[in-house]
Amino acid sequence: MLGHIKDGIKAAKDRDPAATSTLEIILCYPGFHAILTHRLAHYLHTVLKIPVLPRLISQISRFFTGIEIHPGARIGKGFFIDHGMGVVIGETSEIGDNCTIFQGVTLGGTGKERGKRHPTLRNNVVIGAGASILGDITIGDSSYIGAGSVITKDVPPTSTMVGVPGRIIRLEGKKIRGATLDHTNLPDPILERLQQLQEEIERAERMLRSDVAEREER
Repeated sequence: MLGHIKDGIKAAKDRDPAATSTLEIILCYPGFHAILTHRLAHYLHTVLKIPVLPRLISQISRFFTGIEIHPGARIGKGFFIDHGMGVVIGETSEIGDNCTIFQGVTLGGTGKERGKRHPTLRNNVVIGAGASILGDITIGDSSYIGAGSVITKDVPPTSTMVGVPGRIIRLEGKKIRGATLDHTNLPDPILERLQQLQEEIERAERMLRSDVAEREER
């Protein structure tokens, strides 16, 4: 457990500029508390096979931190939850090393199917605030999911995905079809299409005016 404590403190210091001291992290970071509690519940659930108690521990943690992590979820080293209120991590979720998620993130299922039904995050994945990752899908290494996105399909490594439904706007560091990402102002596909239609209408109006002007000159 001491190793998990050191790991959690290091993750917070590395990724949160507001973390001013070790004591502050230990006393004031709900994400730190939720992850440590999960380590205990996960051990009781998967190693000792103790019934009910691990779920009770996870629910008590949820009450105090606002973060719900099922004891069955598998979480790697260096995991960091920033703020954390409203985070839900399902039973068969798998999270690799050095992943970061923000408040309101859901790693959930899509129905009542059994077996592997929650997402897998590879190493160094970042999930923006309010994003929903749903189903037995894989988010590739070093990928970024924009705030508010809904992802239901696999995401390639080293890519950026945003929107509802999610779509790739950057792959291996290269922009996809000129798209841009603003963490607080995600692209809106409906608005983009309306803007395209407006541009087409204005283009048609210019052509019509040009034709009329040519006829009048004749």
